[in-house]
Amino acid sequence: MGRAAQISREAVLAAALRLADADGLDAVTMHAVARQLRVTPMALYRHVDDKNALLDGLVEVLLRECPLPPDGMPWEERLTALAAGIREVARRHPASFPLLLTRPAVTPAARAARAAIHAALRAGGLPEAGIARAERLISTAVLGFAVSEAAGRFRQHDQPVVDADFAELLRWLRLALELPAAPPPA
Repeated sequence: MGRAAQISREAVLAAALRLADADGLDAVTMHAVARQLRVTPMALYRHVDDKNALLDGLVEVLLRECPLPPDGMPWEERLTALAAGIREVARRHPASFPLLLTRPAVTPAARAARAAIHAALRAGGLPEAGIARAERLISTAVLGFAVSEAAGRFRQHDQPVVDADFAELLRWLRLALELPAAPPPA
């Protein structure tokens, strides 16, 4: 009979996130995570297959921190809530957040955010053929803004200016979707 696991996948990913937040993404190695957890690097392989799986897990952790809005919420409000949520995640994890621009969401939990965007676009009346493309473009714009803000690119501007810029970006994205107008309330 094998020994009981002393760590979990969640503990491995939490340790990797702490390393990335403290020392940047380059500091995230199997050895460094193992050192932080006080286990041998081989102990990690019960929970992640390799460094790529570790990084995929970090994408998952970052995206899970963004609350998913309820399906009953109007589609535009859902997209706005997701965008605001991802911006908050970037503020909490500026050193690790750029990973979302370089790695796709491949784990089921990480893909939940993409599915929520797809559902909102579908609810807004976007034809099915355009949903995946619209999600990629919206996500890239929002992630790019969030990374830029978290990295300090806008530090010469007061927060109200940056907030207004983000609101304008969201307005542009809504216009670009060319979705039919929502019917007036009954």
